[in-house]
Amino acid sequence: MAASAAWRAPIAETRAGLDSQPGSGKVLSDEHGDLAESAVRHAPIVEPGDQPGFGPAPAEERRDSAESAVRHGSAVETRAEPGRSDFWKALTEQGWHSLHLPESVGGQGAGLLELAVVTEQFGRHLVPGPFLPTVTASAVLAAAEPSEPSEPSEPTESTGPAEALAAFAAGATGAVVLDGLRATNTAEGWYINGTSCPALGLADAEIVVVRAHQIWFVLRPEPSQLIPVEAVDLTRSAARLKLENFLVSQHNLIEISPERAELALAVPAAAEAAGLCSWALDCAVDHARTRVQFGRPIGSFQAVQHQAAGILLYREIATAAAWDAARAEQHSLAQQALAAAQARHAALPAAVDASVACVRLLGAIGFTWEHDAHLYWRRAVALSGSLGRPAARNLGERARTITRDLTLARPDDCPELRSQIAPVLDRMATEPSVRVLADAGLAAPHYPKPYGLDAGPLEQAVIAEEFERRGIPQPTTVIGEWVLPTLLVHGSPEQRERFVMPTLRGDVRWCQLFSEPGAGSDLASLTTRATKVDGGWRINGQKVWTSLAHEAHWGVCLARTDPDAPRHRGISYFLVDLAAEGVTVRPIKQATGRSEFNEVFLDDVFVPDRDLVGEPNSGWRLATTTLANERHNMGATLAHGSSDRIRQLLRENPDDPEALSALGRCVSRELTLATLGLRGVLARLAGLDLGAEVSVRKVFSALAQQEGSREVIALLGPDSASAEDGHVVDHLGLPAVLFGGGTIEIQLTVIAQRVLGLPR
Repeated sequence: MAASAAWRAPIAETRAGLDSQPGSGKVLSDEHGDLAESAVRHAPIVEPGDQPGFGPAPAEERRDSAESAVRHGSAVETRAEPGRSDFWKALTEQGWHSLHLPESVGGQGAGLLELAVVTEQFGRHLVPGPFLPTVTASAVLAAAEPSEPSEPSEPTESTGPAEALAAFAAGATGAVVLDGLRATNTAEGWYINGTSCPALGLADAEIVVVRAHQIWFVLRPEPSQLIPVEAVDLTRSAARLKLENFLVSQHNLIEISPERAELALAVPAAAEAAGLCSWALDCAVDHARTRVQFGRPIGSFQAVQHQAAGILLYREIATAAAWDAARAEQHSLAQQALAAAQARHAALPAAVDASVACVRLLGAIGFTWEHDAHLYWRRAVALSGSLGRPAARNLGERARTITRDLTLARPDDCPELRSQIAPVLDRMATEPSVRVLADAGLAAPHYPKPYGLDAGPLEQAVIAEEFERRGIPQPTTVIGEWVLPTLLVHGSPEQRERFVMPTLRGDVRWCQLFSEPGAGSDLASLTTRATKVDGGWRINGQKVWTSLAHEAHWGVCLARTDPDAPRHRGISYFLVDLAAEGVTVRPIKQATGRSEFNEVFLDDVFVPDRDLVGEPNSGWRLATTTLANERHNMGATLAHGSSDRIRQLLRENPDDPEALSALGRCVSRELTLATLGLRGVLARLAGLDLGAEVSVRKVFSALAQQEGSREVIALLGPDSASAEDGHVVDHLGLPAVLFGGGTIEIQLTVIAQRVLGLPR
């Protein structure tokens, strides 16, 4: 199915010809796509469904030679042995291990983004052995300040960062040790004591990069210093490092900023997490398509569809975090720290959640030793703690003073456009008027001329930047944001003339007359009737949950014009003057105490022919245009439970650890949503369709607002009994986003059927 291509190879799926630049980030190019495909060709190819019911063939049948180990090994019952295996030699001969290392030491001179592309694919195919621990260790060294190599006469034990980096480029295996060791500073140097926490790949590492409190150093471990542990990840070794009065000389020290170190650690781990999520999604979807129960593929059952769509959400969360961290390599240190904290907090747990969801969907089959699902699950669990405990508080502390720069445009982009709009925006300082913006095409710059400026994604980013630089909010037509695109595409020239510019100038306000008491999400079952009469139509019916109808001048109305036609085909799309005779608007008081929704009664309302949009009975097709715009807009911001509310609470108690952790979780959700949006814009710049973007953002936005709002209420404690400050009222307003634009469940079904291609 064509839709399935939109949810594969996630990190490399966005390809556009933008240059790498601070601030805007580098979207993955055609070269990144080629790199991902090449990595797949040389990674272990383990696709779900190689054997009906139990996945791939037994591991021993796939390891008869070194070549089959490279192409097909999943290490089901084997662990990497100490030393450089044939498998590792095959990978190093192809240069995958040194992709990110500088050319001066024998590497290929790429960066973390390229490393992330390969690591994601290797994670997706469960490449066994020391690849991830090694590239993580070498990434830390590559991010450090350059050091001078030791003299040839110096003993091997005194390997410094320069020698270690060269050794990694030549194929040495490595690992990173982060926690459990104590460092004491003396006149002779630093003495290290203690036993570390388990470290991935340590039992096989020739070179170890170690963090002990505030210092980093490199060593070649002795066998007596390693304590092997029973590894959770069956495809990698694990061990503890035990050091007693180990002296670290100046030569062994690694000079690296904490921010660069955090980024070097986070990117490979997050990229592998994204790969694990991708496999879980592939496995779950393929199983749902082929497994038959009750005479039907289980993928046709809504519960299974929602589980599969949920795994896609995990995949998108991990991918967005890994991609953003990788592109942060060229950003400021503060930006690197924020992106790294987000990658740790968002991507690593997502891999565990996706693995568990996959096993749940597989059922008992996925819980067996023979199926590869447990291997991915085990790797996800081991990976999730490899960088330390959850980083929510760390992310919250950083987010108090730092905002992630997700700017698309560079300062030198579109200079003519900047010069063109500058006088208009400067005029707003003395003459604030939406009419001024509308007449200049700036009320909706993405609209075609003469209503807008035909601005593409990059031009829109430049315009938004110019608004923000002057402190001017960009205007919105509210419900008109969803109505006008439909008129631009399907309306008559006369309708566009009457409504588009007046709406942009603020003279016309809209509401949407879609939902009915018996037709909410099932919009095709609406019963409002439109009967043809001389010169127009007579509409009778009732609409409900109509936002802002009490303030609107006009409404877009769906009414059934052919009761004998199939449900979706006998509906027409009308423009209704709310001042017309027979229209009654009654506000509905909500749980918040406010009245933003309304019920609207249409009693024999006359609508002239000129206010029918398109042809009779074509309303369903037009409504999907409106709803698509609604879903896109509703997934763009957090209206409820935002991080700003938690920041308000922190002003009263700046050191509250629970509030800092809650802020980190909330900021993580907002960063995920913003990064998904940025990837979508970059995809459109490249002429690509990511498929899942609109519905994924809508679902994630609703869930994020629900979780954020709940955390605000929890932080309030006894103050939640008071309606002051608006925090509780904000929580009570959640249904507007949980239902509006299609419920979460409806959106999950859309994702499952239209994006993942599961059967109806």
